[in-house]
Amino acid sequence: MKYMVLIYANPRNWAHPMHLEAPEALAMSERERDELTAQSDELMGELFEVGELIGGEALTAPANTRTVRVRDGVPATTDGPFIEAKEHLAGYFLLDCVSMERATEIAALLPDARFGTVEVRPLLGSSDSDEEQGR
Repeated sequence: MKYMVLIYANPRNWAHPMHLEAPEALAMSERERDELTAQSDELMGELFEVGELIGGEALTAPANTRTVRVRDGVPATTDGPFIEAKEHLAGYFLLDCVSMERATEIAALLPDARFGTVEVRPLLGSSDSDEEQGR
């Protein structure tokens, strides 16, 4: 089953990897941050090797965002994300694993889960049962 793992972070210091920009990470020693990066790189390598990590990308800062809404046939475009939020979508990973539990386990291993918010969501149509996806 396929899952999208969405990583949310505060845009105050928009740089990647986002987890290194969190105040808690900035308070760590350089050695601790290097270890965290090494752990993250090792996790990504392992997940890719076993086929659970399909892909992923980091996103640019929310300031580079455009929000488009069409009302009565007229498009309206605004700069930035439409919603007011302290955290914005920073990037994503696409996983292919056996269960929601496994996808959640992987999400909890991401450094971003320690300093921000990580959401796990099944992709529609990626399982044999729509009922598993709340439909």
